[in-house]
Amino acid sequence: MNPLTTAAATRLLQDWDEQQSAYVAHRENRFAVMLDVLRLHFPGGKVNVLDLACGPGAIPRRVLQAFPHAEVTAVDYDPILLQIATAVLTEHGTRARVVDADLATPDWPATLDARPGAVLSSTALHWLSPAQLLAVYQAAAALLPPGGVLLNADHLRFDDSSPTLRDLAGRHDETTQREGFAAGALDYAAWYAKAIREPELAALAPVRNQRFANRPPQPLASLEFHLAALHTAGFAEVGTVWQYLDDYVVFARR
Repeated sequence: MNPLTTAAATRLLQDWDEQQSAYVAHRENRFAVMLDVLRLHFPGGKVNVLDLACGPGAIPRRVLQAFPHAEVTAVDYDPILLQIATAVLTEHGTRARVVDADLATPDWPATLDARPGAVLSSTALHWLSPAQLLAVYQAAAALLPPGGVLLNADHLRFDDSSPTLRDLAGRHDETTQREGFAAGALDYAAWYAKAIREPELAALAPVRNQRFANRPPQPLASLEFHLAALHTAGFAEVGTVWQYLDDYVVFARR
C-alpha cells in the first residue's frame, strides 16, 4: 500500500479541524491554552510531548510548529487517523513519532521509546470507561517525571445537580453544530466517508471497523471524576486552566 501524500493528509486534517469545531465551540482556545501552559512551564519550549489519541495530528502539528525544539510522540489506535497523522507530521522529521497503540489495554506505555515531559489529549479520552480512564491517568503519572504536566481538553457534562447549566450547555452545543454544519463543515460520519475515498485509506476501513467493533459508547465522566482520578493516579496538583460552559482543559502536575 502506498503512503498517503502530505497534501492529501493536510486537506483531511483541515477538514477534521472544521468538523471538530462544529462540535466544540471555541476549539482553538483549548489549543492556545495548552500551548501557553507549555510555553510557561517549559522555558524555551524544549519538551517531549505525548499526545494520547492524537487523531489526524491536530495537537502534534500545533506543538511542533509553535516550539522548534519540542518533540512529539502521537499515539492512536485508529489506523486511518494514524496514516493521516504520519503524513501530516512527515515534514518535522525525527521530531515527530506516530505510534499505533490501544489506550484501553494496560501495555500501551511499552510502545513508547521516550519518556514525556508533558501529556496532552483533546476530545478523546471520553471513549474510555471510567476504569480505563483511571488506568490511563495512572500510566501517564508513571511516565512523567516530577514537575511534568498533563492537559486534557474535553466536554465534561453537567449532571442533575446543575440542571440550568446542563440545559444552557446543551442548547449552546445544538446552536454550535447547526451553525457549523450550515457553514459547510462535515459531520463525523461524513468526514470518515470522505477520508476513505482516498485509495491509501480505503483498505484500512475494515481494520478500523474490526478494532472498534465491540467498543460501545461509555458513560461520560464528570469534571469531579477527572480531578479525583488524577489525584488517585498520583498527581500532586490538579485543577482546570480553561472552561467554556461544559468544555474544559483539565490540568495536572506530577
